[in-house]
Amino acid sequence: MKKKGTTDLPLNRGNATRWLFKRMVRLSRGITEIIIEDFGQDEFMRRITDPHWFQAFSCTIGFDWHSSGTTTTTCSALKEAIDPTQHCLAIGGGKGNVSRRTPEEIKELEEIFSIKPSRIEDLVRRS
Repeated sequence: MKKKGTTDLPLNRGNATRWLFKRMVRLSRGITEIIIEDFGQDEFMRRITDPHWFQAFSCTIGFDWHSSGTTTTTCSALKEAIDPTQHCLAIGGGKGNVSRRTPEEIKELEEIFSIKPSRIEDLVRRS
């Protein structure tokens, strides 16, 4: 990927309000479903891992604070929006106390995605 410039993202200690976060969940669900339906999961993953696309996605779903909170807030909205059984895609982990539940979240995916127990153990260890 060619370097196209830099971005300065200031630290923001604020939180998204509950009404805004609910809207972000609904919008991220709709956008995710359309991308997966029209282009597939691989394309969704390609886009969501592109930092510029991710920043634009965050702004599109309503979190237009160009700050350090964008990643955690947007990922939390996606985590709530994406149903692993419907999209064959899951997001685990989170910020603060939520991060401590990551191993259990990974273990719950074993049945949903028919993942071998040895692979689950590896994912839990790496988390």
